[in-house]
Amino acid sequence: MKHAREEPFCNGEGVLDLISAVKELHGFSPQELNKLLRDSENFSIHCHTEKGSSIKIDVEKLANFLPLHLTAVLISSERDEELFRYLLCGIQLLHSLLDLAPRHIKLEQILLDDVKVSEQLLDLVFYLLIVLGHYRQEYHNSSPMLLMHSTLVACSLYLLTGCISSQWQDLVQVLLAHPKVDIFMDAAFGAVHVIIMFLQIKLSVQHTDFCIQPSPTDEQVVNYICQQCEASLQFLQSLCQQKIFRERLLRNKELCGKGGVLFLAQSILKLSVMLPFVESSTIVASVSRLKAKVLSILLNLCEAESISYLDEVASSPGSLDLAKSVALEVLDLLKNALTKDPKHLSSSSGRTYPMGLLQLNAMRLADIFSDDSNFRSYITVCFTEVLSAIFSLSHGDFLFIWCSSEFPIREEDATVEYDSFAAAGWVLDAVSSLNTLNATKLEFSLTQNSMPQASYAHTRTSLFVKIIANLHCFVPNICEEQERNLFLNKFLGCLRMDPSKVLPGFSFASGPQKATTVCRNLRSLLSQAESLIPIFLNEEDVTLLRVFFKQLEPLINSTEIEEDRVQIQIQESKYEESISCDKFSKLDINEHHQEAQSTRGSLSPLQRKEPPNLLNHANGNLREEMSENSAFQEDRFDSRNNLIDQGDDVTRQDTREDKDKAGVPGSVRDIEKDVQIVGSSGSDTSPAGGKNSVDPVDNGEFPKPNEPVKESGVGGVQEEEKVETVQSEEKQQRKRKRTIMNDKQMSLIERALLDEPDMQRNTSSIRLWADRLSHHGSEVTSSQLKNWLNNRKARLARASKDARASSEADNTFPRKPGQYVMLVDAQGEEIGTGKVHQVYGKWNGKSLEESGTCVVDVIELKAERWKGLPYPSEATGSSFSEAEAKLGVMRVAWDSNKMYVLRTR
Repeated sequence: MKHAREEPFCNGEGVLDLISAVKELHGFSPQELNKLLRDSENFSIHCHTEKGSSIKIDVEKLANFLPLHLTAVLISSERDEELFRYLLCGIQLLHSLLDLAPRHIKLEQILLDDVKVSEQLLDLVFYLLIVLGHYRQEYHNSSPMLLMHSTLVACSLYLLTGCISSQWQDLVQVLLAHPKVDIFMDAAFGAVHVIIMFLQIKLSVQHTDFCIQPSPTDEQVVNYICQQCEASLQFLQSLCQQKIFRERLLRNKELCGKGGVLFLAQSILKLSVMLPFVESSTIVASVSRLKAKVLSILLNLCEAESISYLDEVASSPGSLDLAKSVALEVLDLLKNALTKDPKHLSSSSGRTYPMGLLQLNAMRLADIFSDDSNFRSYITVCFTEVLSAIFSLSHGDFLFIWCSSEFPIREEDATVEYDSFAAAGWVLDAVSSLNTLNATKLEFSLTQNSMPQASYAHTRTSLFVKIIANLHCFVPNICEEQERNLFLNKFLGCLRMDPSKVLPGFSFASGPQKATTVCRNLRSLLSQAESLIPIFLNEEDVTLLRVFFKQLEPLINSTEIEEDRVQIQIQESKYEESISCDKFSKLDINEHHQEAQSTRGSLSPLQRKEPPNLLNHANGNLREEMSENSAFQEDRFDSRNNLIDQGDDVTRQDTREDKDKAGVPGSVRDIEKDVQIVGSSGSDTSPAGGKNSVDPVDNGEFPKPNEPVKESGVGGVQEEEKVETVQSEEKQQRKRKRTIMNDKQMSLIERALLDEPDMQRNTSSIRLWADRLSHHGSEVTSSQLKNWLNNRKARLARASKDARASSEADNTFPRKPGQYVMLVDAQGEEIGTGKVHQVYGKWNGKSLEESGTCVVDVIELKAERWKGLPYPSEATGSSFSEAEAKLGVMRVAWDSNKMYVLRTR
């Protein structure tokens, strides 16, 4: 501190030597300081300096001036080892005083209640983090600087819990109200990123002789830096767990728009424990918890409601490439976790440390990435080989790992109980004794959070199923056309590869038995998945897995799985180059996909065969086929199958037979708001009837090795149905692929919209109704409901516009009895469909010609039955339900300009 201001601070009646006070008092623990204060007079402490002189320290003045003093020292001094040592002394003393504040009214009034001092404390923390966030190249070979730097970051962050609140929700409220909150966010994440890079430097130190164990000091230094990094990252994780903080963070351009959080995540995920530190269980566990915590931060951001984090990332090419790099790190991490034989891992002995929910968090993030249109193809290319290898495991191993409630390995999360005083004290002692190797070992206590064994196993299996369902799902107009059946084709290609290279140490079936084993494993997983509904899995995910199995099984031929690898790899290599794990271009995807398609003619019949698309069989063949081989109950099967939608309500389509029986023209239904089926690579979401519902081969009988697999009914798609499918897909305009509300929930929200048609503009109403709807089915978040409301309004507007455009010519002719019409309200939203009953004359004493109205019999009502009529009367009442009660039919007067001709009978 060559340029530090060492002059004393004056305060009217006396003079206080702050530098001497810091140097003499910082080493006293809060308990020791408390005893000294109880024995003191006038809140003053007498102590002796290093030179032997006696000084009197007014603790009240010390608390009042210490934050400003430390800031002044930081500004005016050179950034050297002496400065860092002094700052650590001052921060350590501040932590002790803040710890004592609730027990001493004078300290509480100064440090906690005085607005001026509180602002100075926040300024000190903010400025410290800004300074610490600047990377210093010369620190590389300086263990004292690395130790003190990492400690100052953690101690500075935890000063906030002392001066504001230990309750995270209260702390977040204060931070978000601060005008420099963005500066704090940037500085905090930046400072943590710097110490993570320091940790990587220490972990990757190369030793000339790997047989020599590290000295106690080497291991202690690395272990200590690990603890400081974990404590700092845990602080950021706790902030991001608060909804209002992460939603504010999403609006930070540096951290989200430009990838600041992703850079931090990438650095942590790339941490690698090298020899000789790999033998230290504490270091290995701490690094694992670091990775689990940063994945948790990414999960929190991805699950935010107000802003889509992945959409923000995808909006910038640079950030998108960075995000894909992070995704690849996640997949590599997941691959390493999934390729370890649990039977060997479970036999380990000795003391173990919790390693965090690393595998589960990685699987959760893989679920999110694979569910996003920006990343689905990328995940397919980079991870399908691992998935195919898993399904190639021997049946016993597969059951043991994925279909058991007693999976032998269970991750344990842990929270570091960080002690700022102890951390600063250890490093100050260690820095002064690095050459004498007298530093004692410091380990913070860990609070372990254990998940029940069965819950862990079921959660793990459910995430495995979700990833497969996401990769197989195809939503027209959202997914690129070349993504249709991409996962299925890639999976088939990977089955022709050697799985032992992906999962070394496991046993696999080979030759003619491989197809049988893969089918058995899929069937067992499907049975296990059905048993996890509804707690761990929903119907849609299980249905997609079922469809994937039914499409895959007839394409697997045990005699050809091991053959023609070269041709399959040639076919796929051109496409994969365009979406390789390093570069991703949609233009290249289209070009290479077309080239791959042109090579199909030279392949074998099995390879040329297009995987069956089940979209057209939702109401017919699929139902019949599945009923023959399953325990489907006829009374549970709804002829109007609920299919997958991506963020809207469940879409429906009646069969032609149902339309004819109901007497409703098909063309009427063709323009209904929910007439379009959203395909999902050939999926249906009809209710599952039982665990055996997917067994197309009973009693363990599999296709003979030398016989082609008999193609099931789902593959026999008629040409006419294919054309209809394409036409249906061209009409679809969907945003998400999952159903978010059941019929009960949709009924409730539709009723609420009658009273509040513009609910999408009212944030409080959306939040209220999201909570209400969640009590009647699956959870509905505020952002999901808002998105649903916006999509509903846009869909209705499109339907009205399309109906007007298609019937413009008809509307120029006079209305005729018998015409089928669509009715809209004053806002242009569809009310329902009906048949014109009367055009001329009087109705309820009023001239239809003069009023510009017609009398219509409502056939299908889209609005609620109690919705008010535009022309109420004594004869019809004031609502649709009253009209039906009075007349026997919903016969109402309607504005001629607000009805659109559909068809004349």
